[in-house]
Amino acid sequence: MDFSQDCKMKTAKAMKNSTLVCCKFYISESRNTTALHAIERAARRDPEAVIVNKFEDRVYNRARYTLVSYVANDVSGGFVYSPLQRTLYAMAEAAFESINLEQHSGTHPRLGAVDHIGFHPLARASLEDAAQLAKLVAADIGNGLQVPVYLYEAAHPEGKALDTIRRELGYFHPNSTGNQWSGWALPELLPEKPDEGPSHVTRAQGITMIGASPWVETYNVPIMSTDVSIARKIARAVSARGGGLPTVQTMALVHGDDATEIACMLLDPGRVSADRVHSRVEMLAAEEGLEVEKGYFTDFSQEMIVEKYMKLVSGDRA
Repeated sequence: MDFSQDCKMKTAKAMKNSTLVCCKFYISESRNTTALHAIERAARRDPEAVIVNKFEDRVYNRARYTLVSYVANDVSGGFVYSPLQRTLYAMAEAAFESINLEQHSGTHPRLGAVDHIGFHPLARASLEDAAQLAKLVAADIGNGLQVPVYLYEAAHPEGKALDTIRRELGYFHPNSTGNQWSGWALPELLPEKPDEGPSHVTRAQGITMIGASPWVETYNVPIMSTDVSIARKIARAVSARGGGLPTVQTMALVHGDDATEIACMLLDPGRVSADRVHSRVEMLAAEEGLEVEKGYFTDFSQEMIVEKYMKLVSGDRA
């Protein structure tokens, strides 16, 4: 075995035993390549924080970067440091400089240019590690960049759910014609005081949701119909909120000229799988005389994300 291969194996073994945290960084942009390139340049400033996946949808006008890095703990197991903190600040700064929410439109809801930053523990990390990192990043963005930030779930002092806060802020209601979200719809003085940052909103930037939770999966099911009212009926019947499948949240969104999608968040994939969700959507759509196309995940599994991270940090780009 040569020296370089030995180093790679040692690095991979070290990463496998590391305390790793995954971050999903959502922005309200997928059409402006200049903005995307600026954000990606900012993400490359620290090689120890790695983008392992990118998902973008031009119809939704939304993109998500999945990043992974380690968390350093003190002797008592408390959170000390993660390279993700500085990297996410740099990405957020680049996003706010290059995205103007007033000029944004798309068929996916959003409240901010940097709309959502979610943290999930991987490998040996705890949910508390993810929550502590979320709170630090929230303070950085709220105070350093002067953007209102709302915390959710494990990062929130009372564990307030993401969808609850979004519902209070009108996230799920289209604010433009044709089921579009366009510009900024809330008052400049927010009705609910944010957890970090000012209560006054800059319309070009909006607000940011930041939190931590156990692993979730995002899974979309295309329905071959442009009738959003029927798609919403199906989405509600699938969701836990509508009396459907437990631990499943859904939205019905226009997706192109001939389809809608049931966008699903699986809060406990081990309890309710994507296959079960797809079967339920398929059954409900058939009752309406509609066809369903193959569903798709918008990100890798936990295992694939860790594997991809290990390859990238060990220098194996294959």
